[in-house]
Amino acid sequence: MGSLILVTGGAGFIGSNIVAALSERGEKIVICDWLEQGDKWKNIAKSTIADFIDPDELESWLNKNDSRIGSIIHMGAISATTETDGDLILKRNFRPTKLLWRFAADNGVPFIYASSAATYGDGAAGFDDDQSEAALGKLQPLNLYGWSKHAFDKFVARELSRGAMTPPQWAGLKFFNVYGPNEYHKGGMKSVIAQCYPKVAAGEAVTLFKSHNPDYEDGGQLRDFVYVKDCVDVILWLLDNPKVSGLFNLGTGKARSFRDLARAVFAAADKPSQILYVDTPIEIRDKYQYFTEANMQKLRAAGFGGNFRSLEDGISDYVTNYLAKDDPYR
Repeated sequence: MGSLILVTGGAGFIGSNIVAALSERGEKIVICDWLEQGDKWKNIAKSTIADFIDPDELESWLNKNDSRIGSIIHMGAISATTETDGDLILKRNFRPTKLLWRFAADNGVPFIYASSAATYGDGAAGFDDDQSEAALGKLQPLNLYGWSKHAFDKFVARELSRGAMTPPQWAGLKFFNVYGPNEYHKGGMKSVIAQCYPKVAAGEAVTLFKSHNPDYEDGGQLRDFVYVKDCVDVILWLLDNPKVSGLFNLGTGKARSFRDLARAVFAAADKPSQILYVDTPIEIRDKYQYFTEANMQKLRAAGFGGNFRSLEDGISDYVTNYLAKDDPYR
């Protein structure tokens, strides 16, 4: 097996954190991504990489380097839950993932890919990472992004059910609400932590959405917030345990409120808490999730014994060591 680790989306948020950890290990890393305009390049400025591939040239590069690739970590995708161009989503999200799966299966290369908690839709069917066709068939994503991830999870389930050839190791990771350094290029898709920190640092109030559900107080909407460094630890563990395969949730297993999150940011910045509530925009109100929480039993049963940071500990590290620094990049 080759020695290169291909990381698609390696200049993005989660991808660049993976690249940073692999670089610290001394791995030979090839990134496939677009840098585009702006400061996205800073996400990988501190890492050592062996090569950088334009996504439009990925298939050609794979065919020329098939014997050199040791593993593939596929994080590349349009991750905006607000994207409405279905053709673009298929071009960037579904088809490249299928291409990489086929390549990994044909060439005996371990394959780790990003799925999403968005595949669970409104959560009515629960948050169990059951990879069977029957279980996946009950899920109804609420947006195009979630559907694209779900479509590939179902493709894998079909491949497994018909006994098709698979990569020697494969792992789909249903990321919940990930936050942490190097998300700054994501604009409106940044975590609430990154969006509210400048106001907190300036001593101003932050705004959260009001609840339009009688079961939840304003700011009491619950999410499973997971620190990106903990996500990277899981991926490194998978690389070190090639016999582990499956579709896995990746959260903390503990839902927390947006109010808790805001208070943790104020505490980390040593500022008094000031929270205002505004109406949830009409255009997203009927698609708004009030509760997400990862069932983490499957990953634990597979042997992962690492700890996930509490919301307070993760935010403290993020604020103290990144957001409050002149150089906030990992």
